[in-house]
Amino acid sequence: MRLKTKLIHHPGGYCEHTGAVNFPIYQVSTFKQDGVGQNKGYDYSRTRNPTRDVLEDYIASLESGRYGFAFSSGMAAVSSCLMLLKAGDHIIATEGLYGGTFRVLTRIFENFDISYSFVDTGDLDAVATAFKENTRAVLIETPSNPLMRITDIRKIAKLAHQRDALVMVDNTFMSPWLQRPLELGADIVIHSATKFLGGHSDVIAGLVVTDNEPLASQLGHIQNAMGAVPSPFDCWVLMRGMKTLAVRLSHSQASAQEIARWLSSRPEVERVLYPGLDTLADFEIHRSQAEGPGAILSFVVKDGVCAESLVSGMSIWTLAVSLGAVESIITLPSKMTHLSYPREELMRLGIGDNLVRLSVGIEDSGDLIADLEKALNKVTSRE
Repeated sequence: MRLKTKLIHHPGGYCEHTGAVNFPIYQVSTFKQDGVGQNKGYDYSRTRNPTRDVLEDYIASLESGRYGFAFSSGMAAVSSCLMLLKAGDHIIATEGLYGGTFRVLTRIFENFDISYSFVDTGDLDAVATAFKENTRAVLIETPSNPLMRITDIRKIAKLAHQRDALVMVDNTFMSPWLQRPLELGADIVIHSATKFLGGHSDVIAGLVVTDNEPLASQLGHIQNAMGAVPSPFDCWVLMRGMKTLAVRLSHSQASAQEIARWLSSRPEVERVLYPGLDTLADFEIHRSQAEGPGAILSFVVKDGVCAESLVSGMSIWTLAVSLGAVESIITLPSKMTHLSYPREELMRLGIGDNLVRLSVGIEDSGDLIADLEKALNKVTSRE
């Protein structure tokens, strides 16, 4: 079954008891037992819930894995994966990754004696050099947020596995529609399902998939013990959004390609960062491991153009954090999504106040371009 079909006809996609084409919401906290310790597979919804079970099987199927886990947010998913590490362990992570992941590593897990190194994971020599005797995992974003840096998942997996380290891939930007890291050798794939999977800015959730049974056992224990799980209703809303992933992302991706080319021609723009342009470093690697460039792009405006005024002056583009929704979102990472970074680190990485990130929605691309053009003209004339 092809993926577009699997998005609709997924495991548990209908109710076998009634034939309902949407699985029911089991909005319940506890389950009646037939006797002490005797139940029908469910006793408490923090541990298991039928609606969540279907969601977890759904994402596992899409990501070519056997074990799926749902969490209350993308950061709950990331944090739960990091809990696979123990005191004294070391992790290598993509430099410049999402500010929330940076924050949880540097301000939370560091307190539990888990050390970290942020590295350009697109540079295999740098990754190899960063390995220590206690390195237990490599966490990568590819494309990275917001610089769109590309990491070769296959080569990182080979390198890490030779050193008995796990590979975790945050696949939020691509979704399983465009990239499936487990097929490329990764051990764990992570999603902020709030984004492209949910797709409608109406639910907060995180998803994790693995094909490794021992890892699955540990993740299941962490999920149950920590209890950061989504409600049954949130699981149902998320599954409703996932059904339209292919049509939404295909449309958004086509518009993003058009917008990236248009921005590349603008005199106010210094450079455009998008895997659909051959000007992006390592775009060939991206093409070898993903089935499209996606719907996220960033661009740097030239000196004299105020990016903050630009993002604040849109009519159709929504100024907000988050991404992957039906509405197009514009963000200034240095002052929004990556505010948890030290200022000097942002400057070193190239995430300056002149870097703008776009998440392209499903509006008409001509209207989106016209809105950008109007705002660019306005801030330029103001200068």
